[in-house]
Amino acid sequence: MPTTDEPSTPPAPAQAVTRTRAAPRITRSPRPAPGRTTRRPAPILVRQVRNGIEESVHRGDVVEADVDGALIRGLGDPDRVANLRSTVKPFGVVALIEAGGIEAFDLEPAELALMASSHSGEDLHVRTLQAMYRRAGVSQTLIATGSEGMPLDALTAARLARDGEKASPNRHMCSGQHSVFLLLSRLKGWDPERYWLEEHPAQVAYRAVVARVFGTRPGKLRLGIDGCGVPTYAFPLRQIARAYALLADPGAVPDADARSSLAPALTRVRDAMLAHPEMVAGTRDRLDTSLMKAAPGRIVSKAGMEALRGLAILPGVRTGSVDAGSGSGSGTTAAPARASGIALKIEDGDGFERGTWAATVEVLAQAGVLDGQSLRVLARYHRPADIDPHGRIGAEAIADFELAPLGELV
Repeated sequence: MPTTDEPSTPPAPAQAVTRTRAAPRITRSPRPAPGRTTRRPAPILVRQVRNGIEESVHRGDVVEADVDGALIRGLGDPDRVANLRSTVKPFGVVALIEAGGIEAFDLEPAELALMASSHSGEDLHVRTLQAMYRRAGVSQTLIATGSEGMPLDALTAARLARDGEKASPNRHMCSGQHSVFLLLSRLKGWDPERYWLEEHPAQVAYRAVVARVFGTRPGKLRLGIDGCGVPTYAFPLRQIARAYALLADPGAVPDADARSSLAPALTRVRDAMLAHPEMVAGTRDRLDTSLMKAAPGRIVSKAGMEALRGLAILPGVRTGSVDAGSGSGSGTTAAPARASGIALKIEDGDGFERGTWAATVEVLAQAGVLDGQSLRVLARYHRPADIDPHGRIGAEAIADFELAPLGELV
């Protein structure tokens, strides 16, 4: 896991860049020709600085949109296509809720949050999962995530290694999502074997919900294979931002919009995640959980692999002028705002997490969602530090960009 905090000489300003059965028509993301460039370089969002020397940079794209698809602010390419990976999870839980899963299995909000999660595999996650499986009468041995590299939580992993215990799949970060498929299969009487295949009826049901969220048809979805073995789906960042705006305020969609039918179930998922942020990620070194605790009732945050993050910002007052660049978070004006969604993608996949941490907090500060105390609480994520063996700060990841106002429709 990456480390924490503090100072160094800021670099020069960042360069601004503007701007059942599987349906046979499902298309897969095309493979680009080797070495072929199809897009302009993304703008620099974060600089890694040691002793005033820029050692590396993290480029990326970010866009904020409302539930109607109007673009609010951003930087880089809003049409950059990304695989949803784990950012799809809050939406997929809707398939189980609409099928009657809450009533059938007496599901609690914490369990809904776990099924929308990429959890750290701590004991509280395992206990919650086990209780749900006992009530549903489903065997945990059916979870087909594997367990390599799990759990994410370093302290839990160290304890298991000390005790000679091998992590089971229920400690995998995607075991909650896989529970949606297994509980759906139990509820509907489908064979749970090979539930991860795209033609399995549980995947068909999940895929149908994803298509509704994004206002398309299942046969139009671009599918790939996620790291845990189930299908993943690709969309432009502007559409991911719009989907997260829907998660932020499901009731804001007019009745004439087909997405309005999702509102009851999606509201339950959103509220469960807000109430149980520790289930969405974990209790240590997880930005999604820390964000939701720092701004309770204001943000739903969900990360996906390869440094994609979806942020659902609930309606409410935002600061109109924030000194985000300095990290002081001094708001001078405040005004109510509609719900919105933000999609942020770090181009290099950000194996150290420092780029996505710093950029996410800075984006929310510039959007007027974080200021003052919340920024102080999140300081170690806002300016992640590289600490030497003696506890000294050797380098820092410094967010260095300015979002531009936009005004387009999806």
